Amino acid sequence: MKKIVVLVLLAVLSISCKKESSQKKTQDVSYTDSLTLAISEIYKQSDFNGFTVSIVNDKGTLYQQGFGYADVENKIPYTDTTIQNIASVSKVFVGVALLKAQELGKLKLDDPINNYLPFKVVNPSYPDKAITIRHLATHTSGIVDNEFYLSKNYILKEEMSTEKANLGFDDMQTFNPSDSIVSIEEFLQNILVQEGKWNTKDTYANYKPGAMYEYSNIGTILATFVLEKATGERFDEFTEKHILEPLKMKSSGWSFQNVKFENYSKLYADKKTVLPIYHMITYPDGGLITSVYDLSLFLTELIKGYNQKGTLLNKESYREFFHPQLKEVNFLERDENNPYNESYNVGVFIGFGFSGYIGHTGGDPGVASLMFFEPKSNIGRILILNTSFSGQKGSKDFYGIWDVLEKYQGKLEN
Repeated sequence: MKKIVVLVLLAVLSISCKKESSQKKTQDVSYTDSLTLAISEIYKQSDFNGFTVSIVNDKGTLYQQGFGYADVENKIPYTDTTIQNIASVSKVFVGVALLKAQELGKLKLDDPINNYLPFKVVNPSYPDKAITIRHLATHTSGIVDNEFYLSKNYILKEEMSTEKANLGFDDMQTFNPSDSIVSIEEFLQNILVQEGKWNTKDTYANYKPGAMYEYSNIGTILATFVLEKATGERFDEFTEKHILEPLKMKSSGWSFQNVKFENYSKLYADKKTVLPIYHMITYPDGGLITSVYDLSLFLTELIKGYNQKGTLLNKESYREFFHPQLKEVNFLERDENNPYNESYNVGVFIGFGFSGYIGHTGGDPGVASLMFFEPKSNIGRILILNTSFSGQKGSKDFYGIWDVLEKYQGKLEN
């Protein structure tokens, strides 16, 4: 008799558990559909051609979806495996690479950069004050993006009229013929050395290294060049070995040759204007080509690393990576209105919003990107867009998508 009662109880429990599991799956599907519908509504009335989003936590991806088109003319949809460059979100990879190089004993963040360079980099206003790798990694080197960063950096993939290529961007931000490319070393020498042909009075700020925060793309690329000299490896090869391959980011790479180009999204100056295909001389500061699928793997790793469970770096390196490096005195101004401006404080090439979010933003011709996570909840979000936008409406739609992701992220996890 007891045996029969036990069997009946087990059967009831089994049915109950299956019912609860079924209800949870239904609820998850409902939240997913609702989120997709909410984002679709924003897309329909936006001026965006295509984009992709993701929500992740420390265990993996909770939601991932593409919207619109990677190629409007040919009606090719933008999916979670579509690839494109992600602009300055790429800088986070530079930070991880520097910490990995330090782990390997190849450099130390507080080393003067001139210990590694084949040419001298000196702020003429402070000739006796050494610029360190840490100064570069925290945007306090005093090296400023002068006009030639924008006017010489963007290179067309193929030959075409540069008159056609310059489609109403900032006068300084121009596309250059494919045969005008120079090496990173030559680019840096031309800008940073006093006799360099692109060196101007605006190349260095009038404050000593380490004193003040000023976001610097040139400083970022200089950090990667130091890493190359310290490790004896090209930056793209070093990061492929120590980041992309371990995380199985199989669709990602730093050049068109290292990715499946047929999966590359067209980029748009606006909803109707296709941009020419371009790349950058200073590719490590903004040129990673990836998909939201791959980038989600990276963001999950960062969340794990923040919680001392990462695999790319050891615990000490992740503590350094995420440690806020600066104080209020290091800022001329701090943005307390936009929680997704990464310039409230910085770790090692990773930013902190005033509200506590950790990550990075990105923007280039035809590209807008956001990648942040919230330490309290261990949930992160990604948004990658293939269309330039400006004005109040563009910003409202862009951040509208971002806010909808936040609205649903806890529901999907629970």
